[in-house]
Amino acid sequence: MSLKEVTRNRWFKLGIWALLYTAWVIWLGNYWWLFGLIIIFDLFITKKVKWLFWKKEYKEGEKHNAWLDWLDAIIFAVVVVTFINMFFFQAFKIPSSSMESTLYTGDHLFVSKLTYGPRVPQTPLTIPFTHNVAFGKESYSTLIQNDYRRLKGFRSVERGDIVVFNFPNGDTVLTKAPADDYYAWVRTSGREYTIDRLGPVIVRPMDKKDHYVKRCVAIAGDTLSVREGLVWVNGIQQESYPGLQLTYRVVTDGEKFSQRVVDQLGLNAKELFYDARMPGYPWMPLTADKLEKVKALSHVVEVTPNLETGADPEVFPFNGNGWSRDEFGPLWIPSKGATVELTAENLPLYERIIHAYELHDLKAEGDKIYIDGQLADSYTFEMDYYWMMGDNRHNSADSRYWGYVPENHIVGKPILVWLSRDKENGGIRWKRMFRIPK
Repeated sequence: MSLKEVTRNRWFKLGIWALLYTAWVIWLGNYWWLFGLIIIFDLFITKKVKWLFWKKEYKEGEKHNAWLDWLDAIIFAVVVVTFINMFFFQAFKIPSSSMESTLYTGDHLFVSKLTYGPRVPQTPLTIPFTHNVAFGKESYSTLIQNDYRRLKGFRSVERGDIVVFNFPNGDTVLTKAPADDYYAWVRTSGREYTIDRLGPVIVRPMDKKDHYVKRCVAIAGDTLSVREGLVWVNGIQQESYPGLQLTYRVVTDGEKFSQRVVDQLGLNAKELFYDARMPGYPWMPLTADKLEKVKALSHVVEVTPNLETGADPEVFPFNGNGWSRDEFGPLWIPSKGATVELTAENLPLYERIIHAYELHDLKAEGDKIYIDGQLADSYTFEMDYYWMMGDNRHNSADSRYWGYVPENHIVGKPILVWLSRDKENGGIRWKRMFRIPK
């Protein structure tokens, strides 16, 4: 028997598909799905049920129906791509400049879910190829909600990884300002005013929160500090990634940067504002390499970093502890199984973990703290947590402004920039095509 005859043999096809399907069920860890082998057996051997009911079987010489052939191709594509998106890879687009100069606005990424292990879909009733919105409406139904479970991946999140995750504060969304942080609005303007002006609100399940992409700078069990805008973890200054940038006050002799210089330096024109009164640029985002090049320009008089040292009430944990975006911590990142003493003073660090991420009833009455109705003086964490920050440190809404990222919010790791479009110049950044984000 030739190789061609072997590969066309129905028993050979059954064996291959049964092996692949069984491997997937073992990975999934739900052995009830093994009953699907009955369907595979019938598809290839007994053929008692027409499982592909939409697919027309043509007699020899019969003219094909183009509409039915297209329908078959579309259904096949939807099923295959949806399966790949759920368990293997998914495409994402960078919407903002918070990761420049590592990832650019308009970068299209392939994100690996295999790296950290894919999550079993918690909200499976979703319009294909959508995340949470389609035609201005929510694109999913919460009729079926599964518990969080992550399949085996290659490894856990590590310091320095670029990570795609669900926005922790994205459980409550303002319909008139869906990209804004609802909780930040409530802190500054009050709940009633916020909802009256920007509501009503939409409550989303965890896996339907918006996607964010940042760099993980600290993992569970680490102690993190930010000093003069730079990150220190466990007492050691973190390496300076090539794309890491801070903003600087750049004073010139009165001359603006030409477009040629802006292009040569790779600066984002949208983030540059020339103030003739200085004269110069009050806020110029620069990497370490670009900083040296700017200092060397003949018409640049002075360059100083824009560092915030005063207390910022919008910085986590929002309790007036004197921290700012550039002077922050030390802060311990919670880890699964670790126990902390709970007091009225440190409760702001952990209250959202307890009631929003680990779903316990939490009440504070004076110096007394009640968890699930019981008086508590300590708490043991049920998940690992991470600290995420954008490489564009002075233009990034990140963990400094909303706190920890729970392990169950992790989606995957970007592995390839497959397309990069520059809306400002109306073209494609060809040099960024097929680059591996680092």
